[in-house]
Amino acid sequence: MVINLRPLPEALTEKAGRELNEKPDRIEEDLVAIRQWLARSPHIRARIDDQFLVAFLRGCKYSLERAKEKIDMFYSVRTAIPELMKNRDPEEPRLLEIIRLGVGLPLPQTNGEDAPRIMLIRPGVYDPKQYRIEEVIKVSTMLNDVMMLEDDNMVIGGQIGILDLANVTPAHFLQFTPTFVKKMTMMSQEGSPLRQKGFHYINTPSGFELVFNMFKSFMSEKNRSRLYVHGSNMESLYEHVPKRLLPKEYGGEGTSLKEISATWEKKLLAYRQYFLEEDQYGTDERKRVGRPKTAESMFGMEGSFRQLQVD
Repeated sequence: MVINLRPLPEALTEKAGRELNEKPDRIEEDLVAIRQWLARSPHIRARIDDQFLVAFLRGCKYSLERAKEKIDMFYSVRTAIPELMKNRDPEEPRLLEIIRLGVGLPLPQTNGEDAPRIMLIRPGVYDPKQYRIEEVIKVSTMLNDVMMLEDDNMVIGGQIGILDLANVTPAHFLQFTPTFVKKMTMMSQEGSPLRQKGFHYINTPSGFELVFNMFKSFMSEKNRSRLYVHGSNMESLYEHVPKRLLPKEYGGEGTSLKEISATWEKKLLAYRQYFLEEDQYGTDERKRVGRPKTAESMFGMEGSFRQLQVD
């Protein structure tokens, strides 16, 4: 049996071996073990292609047990959040409008062949009177799904986020209810094989601490230690992310945001069939052996918090 994986550049092959315990001659055996486990797990309907499954092996440093837990969690969380994960048709007019805004964009250049992927997130470009945060995050889950399949820097090197809060208003913050924040944190932490290498906040407005502290309260200790708040001090950001990698609009030498946005619009539209098929995958909790993983058991917070107060 030939495994159908994209060949890696040398630097990423070495990093996968050194940091993720990847042994090229054992990948096939591990993929077979995961497929057999999925075949014996009636409650999970999962994709089973090599490139998809290897993202979980790599994200879990080739611990088969952790990879199984992560795949289960990946689909459980998605099934419990239909408002983010269902009906992700990139041709749907509202979704296409949001895609074109370019709220979250992966920067094409990395800081070396085996370096993490840098994600630039600009919530200030969407109008909270016009769009709900759920719709905006729905688009970001689409980008993440494509990168999980296509982006070896992201899967092996991890990801660095830059959250630019310029033009973010109290109306944006009000959309971040505690329940929603918990769902997002679960999705990106427990429910994703992608590894977070650092998160940098720039142009932070007043009121930011409230939402920031709420996110932090749901994060693992490891992810909390990777948060950096730079305010408007760009020099402090450049110590972590070299300026040259940033888009032209940020004074860097990278591709312009307009071009990156156009590239991703084209890519997401090309993946349309994939996203339409996605609706058939997930978990059927009635078939799970043991305690079901429901929205209530995972996020169990409905009603226990009042809406966030932002002055």
